[in-house]
Amino acid sequence: MLVGPEELIRAELARHRAADHPRLSIINATEVVTMDDPLEVALRRKKDSSMRVAINLVKDGAAQACVSAGNTGALMAVSRYVLKTIPGVDRPAICTLIPNQKDAPTYMLDLGANVDCEPQHLHQFALMGSALVSALDEKPMPTVGLLNIGEEDIKGNEVVKQTAALLRADHERGLLNFYGNVEGNDIFKGTTDIVVCDGFVGNVVLKASEGLGRFVKSALTAEFKSNPLNMLGAIIARGAIKSFSRRMNPSRYNGASLLGLRGLVFKSHGGEDAYGFEWAIKRAYEAAKHDLLARITTAIAELMPQEGGVQAAAAPNAVQN
Repeated sequence: MLVGPEELIRAELARHRAADHPRLSIINATEVVTMDDPLEVALRRKKDSSMRVAINLVKDGAAQACVSAGNTGALMAVSRYVLKTIPGVDRPAICTLIPNQKDAPTYMLDLGANVDCEPQHLHQFALMGSALVSALDEKPMPTVGLLNIGEEDIKGNEVVKQTAALLRADHERGLLNFYGNVEGNDIFKGTTDIVVCDGFVGNVVLKASEGLGRFVKSALTAEFKSNPLNMLGAIIARGAIKSFSRRMNPSRYNGASLLGLRGLVFKSHGGEDAYGFEWAIKRAYEAAKHDLLARITTAIAELMPQEGGVQAAAAPNAVQN
């Protein structure tokens, strides 16, 4: 279901000779949330935006998931306003995959939805991340690491220390597989299946790792083209270079989950190409196929003490892409 200004969508489909594709349908929306729109505009003024219409389709059950490459803050705010949060979840979180040296993904959250977090929020992120990995990767008890400036329990700020205490208590009860504190390099080692942090730190880590990956690729390409001998080496090592490029390609890990909502919403990078957007759609499909929403809801109900947190307050302070 393609949501947006109908004339623009039809023109683009015609350009790709897909105007009559039997599996595509067009849902018209008269407005568009731009990357520069404040949250108030997205929430209050543009009620017929493509983003709002698409999320309403999920709420009404017409669609099982929404995939958007739009304004991240607006997407989170509108999703939270329309869908509301799962009982027991105070704040939704953005979760994505980061490649590691085991040629498998490290799931990391939060990546920008919540700049300032309390221990109970990070605790909820860990539970939601565990349910996500359990559903999609078929790991009954995935390992959870808490991002810190050191592995020792005495390190870190009070929020991290208190969160660690909550996660250790869950581990002792057999409810969660808490590995302990992890450091930044553990993300790429694949030390744990899941890494939990607040949205400010997570967003910085994500953007830095993506930038590093593109820098390494660019630097290698420049060096291989610098002289004939290096060019010959590139030809000889072509297979290894292609494999390395595939592993490090951020597009393979595109498609972040907005966890904690009463509906499946996935965020694609706004600048992704067709290959990257395809991966975002695949992740949304897999989440719906494995009934991710029901699994997270069940996990929160079983594991999270119901203390009456704020369920559907105003949209959180979000880091914009």
